[in-house]
Amino acid sequence: MNANLSYEEYMEKVKQGILTEAGKCPVTSLLIMLQGKWKFQIIYELCIKEPVRFGELKKAIKGITNTMLTSSLRELEADGLVSRVQFNEIPPHVEYSLTEKGKALLPVFYEMTRWGFRYIP
Repeated sequence: MNANLSYEEYMEKVKQGILTEAGKCPVTSLLIMLQGKWKFQIIYELCIKEPVRFGELKKAIKGITNTMLTSSLRELEADGLVSRVQFNEIPPHVEYSLTEKGKALLPVFYEMTRWGFRYIP
């Protein structure tokens, strides 16, 4: 399937079932990649400020534990959405930012934001 379909073409194809070349639904694959309580919030924080250090993310995301933040960042990194750069300085630190693949999700988040303002009081 062509990734550059118009919305109208997409709606026609959706009724037939849209699959990637590997035979998977692209939306399901994305939802699996972003599943979990914290990943959307992490990506949001990386949109606001990048690069960002672990401690800054921890402060910005209320209620997340160190373990959950580490786990979520590792999964986002493994999926190619987040980049991790380690600085072997004194003191050592790590910075996170969105990759090009991660930044490509920003129009999706924009549309979700528009939907939220329209339908959620």
